[in-house]
Amino acid sequence: MFVLCNTLRSMMILTMMIFCSLTLSKAFAEDVPSFKKFTVYQDKPSRNHYYISGYMPDGECVDMDDAWQQGCQEGRSCIKAYFGRECATMHQAWAGVYWLQPANNWGDTKGGFNLTGAKRLVFWARGEKGGETIIFSMGGVGMGRTYPDTASAATEPIKLSNEWKEYSIDLKDKDLSRITGGFAWVGNVKDNSKNSTFYIDNIYYE
Repeated sequence: MFVLCNTLRSMMILTMMIFCSLTLSKAFAEDVPSFKKFTVYQDKPSRNHYYISGYMPDGECVDMDDAWQQGCQEGRSCIKAYFGRECATMHQAWAGVYWLQPANNWGDTKGGFNLTGAKRLVFWARGEKGGETIIFSMGGVGMGRTYPDTASAATEPIKLSNEWKEYSIDLKDKDLSRITGGFAWVGNVKDNSKNSTFYIDNIYYE
């Protein structure tokens, strides 16, 4: 009888411990806020974060129209981007653009956003003709300056088709506590045999 009582008592204690553990786990899970979709670009009139202002290396070989209204992935507008391969050949063999916050901030001014909790950066892109090859990235701004980004990530060179396609950059295990460079693209002479026009739409963190 004594052994039976001890066994029942042990089972009751174990059951209570499991119940308490599950209850606490649920409580902690509910206390952690989920990351809300953070828009870099949706439409020209929408409330977008970051500014198309970081022209690299000098802005001479790129062109941007963030209010383009033809053949967009969705919504009222998208971004038409141009990489001047012929121009880049006479300069540094590459060119691109950063979305910065605040505008023109390369890490000398306190800025950016805390994007902790984001798992990936999502964007849609297509080439005008297909075959345009572009590298897309985020972060990496201000290395060696006062307010550097806390993380960076980039795609491999992506050969675009002339149809819209969704792409993403994995951000798991990244320190996203300060991101001044919210998005960027770079084209280079090596990957493009001619001038390239392409389109970007729906850029966001999730």
